[in-house]
Parts: sequence; structure tokens; C-alpha cells
Amino acid sequence: MRPRDLALNLARLAFAAAGVVAITYQLASSADRPGFDTGNFFSFFTIQSNILAAALLALTASVPRTERTALFDALRGAVTLYLAITGIVFALLLSGLQESLQTPLPWVDFILHKLIPIVVVADWLIDPPRHRLAFRVAALWLCFPAAWLVYTLIRGASVDWYPYPFVDVSTLGYPGVLLRSAVLLVGMVAAAAAFVLIGNRRADTGRAAVA
Repeated sequence: MRPRDLALNLARLAFAAAGVVAITYQLASSADRPGFDTGNFFSFFTIQSNILAAALLALTASVPRTERTALFDALRGAVTLYLAITGIVFALLLSGLQESLQTPLPWVDFILHKLIPIVVVADWLIDPPRHRLAFRVAALWLCFPAAWLVYTLIRGASVDWYPYPFVDVSTLGYPGVLLRSAVLLVGMVAAAAAFVLIGNRRADTGRAAVA
């Protein structure tokens, strides 16, 4: 293994561990707080995407580039998109709401909302996918955010709790939530297309786009 690859894999493992530690510590430190609900905690898109990021970074560190399949690259692109969404949405819409987002600890907030999103996107740019990906793959990446929204709305109606202001039906109503979700969808589509374009430009030459 080249020194560059070894250093990159060690960094991936270190950042994956940092994400796990941040989530675990925040969960443990919040468990005794009045009104804390474990189901609510794991319903945040931030928590779910960071769990995926930790798994992705660890897996990418363990799978040599020459052994990465098209499916691996597609899944890696999906998680990269989700972390980009996490970072951008937090910066534009949620900054300053750490208490309600259940990440009041500054270092946890930094790792989950800023550091890991930057790291995962940077990893995609530094070590791009091995295979070219078709744009229909990017469309499939949007299934998880869509499923999260459906889950959030169904669960929210049941427990009267919503993780973010822009999906709070009790305040915005369903039309307001759907309008904001549509605007976010446009941004997600643009981001997904950008990741495919960037990845394909830097993918190993000679490999056809994967449908």
C-alpha cells in the first residue's frame, strides 16, 4: 500500500471513530435529561447520515480501490450526498438551534454538523469513484431523503414531534412543509447531479457509466 493510501485510510478510520464517539457521547449525556426520547434522537437526519458516514469511512478504508464495485461507488456517492445535505441545510437553516437539535455540546455540534460533512465530501473529491455512474443512480440516491420525510411526517403525526422547523406540520401545516420540501428537493437534485458529474470526470478512464 502506498504511503498516501495508508495515510488516507488512517484518516478515514479516525474520522469514523470521531463521529461514533460524538453520537455516543451525546446520546449518553442526554439520556437523563427531562423529556429526552431515544426515538426522537435517532429520527434526526443528522444522526442517521452521520451513522452512515462512519460506516462508509470505515468500509472505504478497508476496501482497496481496485476491489471497489460499481455498487460500492454508488452507495458511497449516496452517503456523500446525504452528508452534503446535512452540512448545507444546517448552515443555511438550522445554525443556532443546537439545543432543539439535541446537539448542544459544541464539540459534538462541530463534528456532526461541520467536520464530518466536509470530510466525506472531501474524501469523494480526493479519492473519486472508480466507476462512472449514470444519472439514474443519482435519482436513486434521493430515495432515502424521501423515505425519511415520509417517516418523519407519519411519526410526527403520531407523537406530535418533528425534528426540524421546516418539517413541523403543527406550525407550517402540510402545504407549508411540502412547499419547503419541494424547494429542498431542487437543491438535492442539483447536488446529486454535481456529484455524479464530478465523479465521472475523475473516475478511472475506460469504465462505462453504470446504470
